[in-house]
Amino acid sequence: MKRLSTCLIFVLAMNSIFAQKTPKFSTADYVRALKYSTDVMVNDVTSPVAAARYYAYICLAANQTICLFNKKQPDFAGTLSGLNAFDINPTLVSNSDESFAAILALYKAGTRMLPSGYIMRNRTDSLMRVAMKKKISPQTIHATSELVDSVIARVIKYSATDGFSKLSGYKRFTPNQGDAYWKPTAPGFMTALEPYWYTIRTFLLDSSSQYTGGDLVEYDTSTGSRFYALAKEVHDIGVNLSKDQRDIAMFWDCNPFALQQVGHLEYGIKKISPGGHWMGITGIACRKQKLTLGQTAYAHAAVAVGLCDAFVACWYIKYKSNRVRPETVIKKMIDREWNPVLQTPPFPEYTSGHSVISTTAATVLTSLFGENFSFTDDTETEFGLPTRKFKSFKAASAEAAVSRLYGGIHYRDAIDNGVKAGEQIGAHVVSRGNINSLTAR
Repeated sequence: MKRLSTCLIFVLAMNSIFAQKTPKFSTADYVRALKYSTDVMVNDVTSPVAAARYYAYICLAANQTICLFNKKQPDFAGTLSGLNAFDINPTLVSNSDESFAAILALYKAGTRMLPSGYIMRNRTDSLMRVAMKKKISPQTIHATSELVDSVIARVIKYSATDGFSKLSGYKRFTPNQGDAYWKPTAPGFMTALEPYWYTIRTFLLDSSSQYTGGDLVEYDTSTGSRFYALAKEVHDIGVNLSKDQRDIAMFWDCNPFALQQVGHLEYGIKKISPGGHWMGITGIACRKQKLTLGQTAYAHAAVAVGLCDAFVACWYIKYKSNRVRPETVIKKMIDREWNPVLQTPPFPEYTSGHSVISTTAATVLTSLFGENFSFTDDTETEFGLPTRKFKSFKAASAEAAVSRLYGGIHYRDAIDNGVKAGEQIGAHVVSRGNINSLTAR
């Protein structure tokens, strides 16, 4: 009887130990928490470039929080430009819950960094209640909250040095005179979006001008020129667009704020950003692969950092080339009645942002998950679009790239060279960031 009691005590003790090691929060919780930040950005009509920056810092906050608990967690400190290890009281770490801290970091980073982040405060309160239901003690909740506040303060301090705060002080951008250069387009004739974004500090690239993908075809109005052929291709594809091509264009539209005209009435439609779409794909991959919370945080941070650098690099060449959009050229040279399927974005044409950032994201994701990772992309279903299936991340990025031709907003050379730039940037991010397969960890 005594031996049986001893065995019972031992079993209960072991069960207690394993219960303590079982994370209270999971990959599903991470994906859900990040989606709340995405929803706020959609509500705020956050520009594609700014959204990528926010994702990078929010996801870094979660990853670097886990690094405090787990020395095996891939650490971006010392790898990203200007990012040093966070000096946090070890006692505070030991009194906190790791998985709860990672999720709370996402909530608090979004709350602090996003312009309308205050919307997420009630989500944070709900998370606290969930933590209590998961039997995390009030003392641990308090310590974890204090720990996360310390991490977020350091992330915000780090973000404050990237040049974002200086953007509003630059000289107002004025479109160049001449038909070869970008001009505002209908329906909103909006001013140029973030013309100085290329001055933002990169995380892993040496500079914003490091990878450009190649030379553009020069503007030339003669009917036998290469440029005229590019414009004519955009026109002809638009006129003869198949249903599948139209579906592809709409699926990858990712325009945070599209203006729709009905008679004399104009109204805006809010959507997810291109970076938000790829963060959604990252979450889909993490859940399908059943990654740990730590692996999920790392995958999102790696993709987000790559996206941010890709946008900075793309914006450098956009405003250096300052090339006119197809809509302007086609209406002037070919067909006054022609309109693109998608609303033309308010910034120069070359290179294609979707091509650059999608290829970058796909390159990073392929490094993490492998060449032939199939998935169903349901990121756009909440915006009334059906799911699409892909055999690999590269297949998805190739479709995202060509969607801009189908949509009538890019010439083919901007797409092809955008893909090349994305491959270069992605390879650099993988190499410099030491990003390896998650299955090998």
